[in-house]
Amino acid sequence: MLNIPRALGAAALGCTLLLAAACGSTAEEPKSAEPGQLKVVTAFYPLQFVAERVAGQHATVESLTAPGAEPHDVELTPMQVASVSDASAVVYIKGFQPAVDEAVAQSGNQQVLDTTSVVPLQTQAEEHDHEHADDSPADEHAEEEGDEHGDEEHEHGGLDPHVWLNPVNMVKITDAVVAQLSGIDPDHASDYAANGKTLVGELNTLDTSYAEGLKTCDRREFITSHAAFGYLAEQYKLTQIGISGLSPDAEPSPARIAAVQQEAKEHGITTIFYETLVSPAVAKSIAGDLGLKTDVLDPIEAITPESAGDNYIAVMQSNLTALEKANGCH
Repeated sequence: MLNIPRALGAAALGCTLLLAAACGSTAEEPKSAEPGQLKVVTAFYPLQFVAERVAGQHATVESLTAPGAEPHDVELTPMQVASVSDASAVVYIKGFQPAVDEAVAQSGNQQVLDTTSVVPLQTQAEEHDHEHADDSPADEHAEEEGDEHGDEEHEHGGLDPHVWLNPVNMVKITDAVVAQLSGIDPDHASDYAANGKTLVGELNTLDTSYAEGLKTCDRREFITSHAAFGYLAEQYKLTQIGISGLSPDAEPSPARIAAVQQEAKEHGITTIFYETLVSPAVAKSIAGDLGLKTDVLDPIEAITPESAGDNYIAVMQSNLTALEKANGCH
C-alpha cells in the first residue's frame, strides 16, 4: 500500500455531520439514487467516468474526491464513509487512497470492485526501464535517479497507482465494471454490456491514436512534474523523467533538479510538462533556467475548469497533442 498520509483518522471519524465541512471534506455530500437506480460510489474521477458511461440511466454515480481536490490525500466525511457502506457498488484502486481503503475495509460492503484485481499495480522502478525504447539513448543516470528517488519509493511502497493513463488498462476496468453491474442488476445487463462496448470502442480508438501519433518522434523522453505517466510511457515506448516521484506534492531535492536539467540537455528536451492540480513552480523554474517551453500534461485525476476537455477521452487527446508537439512526432 502507498504510504500516503492517512486522511481517515480518529478526527475525521469523530466529527459530527454538522461539523463535517470543518473536518477537511474534499467532496460533495453523497447523492441520493432515484427509485429503481443503483447507487455507485467511486474513489475518484477516472473510475467515476467509467462507471457513469457503463451505468447510463440505471445508476447514480458519485465520486469520493471532489473536482479540483488532490486525490492522493483525500479526506472523507462521516457521511461519505457511510455512503460506502450503503452503496450498491463501490469501485476503487486499493493502495492509492488510504482514506478510501479504510472506508471500504470498515464498510462490510460485498459489492466492491478493486481494480487492481484486473490491472495489478506495477512498481515505480519500471518507469526507468529503458530496454523497451530501442531508438532512445541509454539512460546514463538511471542509477543516480534511483538513488535520489529511493527514499520516496520506500515511502510509497514503490507502487504506481496511475493505471488509468493507459487506455488499454481502462478497457480492462470498463469490462470489470460491466461485469460488476450486470451481476448486481441482471435485468439491465444488456444495457451495461452495450454501454461498455461503446466505451471500449472509444478507448481502443484512443489507444490507436496514441500508438500512431507517437510511433515516429525525434525523441522518446519527456519530463513531467511528477511520475504519473509510467503506464503510458511503457505502452507507447516512451521514457518518462519525473521531476518528483509518485507523490505530486513531494519536493525534489537540488540534486534531483540538477539531474533532470542534465537529462533535458542530453535528450534535447524542448518542453517541461506540469499539471493542473499542483503548483507548476518547479517545472517552470527548470524550463526558465534552460530556456525551454512549458506545457500541461494532465494526469486526469479530476476535471476542472482548467482541464483541456470536459471528460477523460478529451483530456487524453489533449495530452497526446502535447506529447506529439514536444517530442517532434511526425
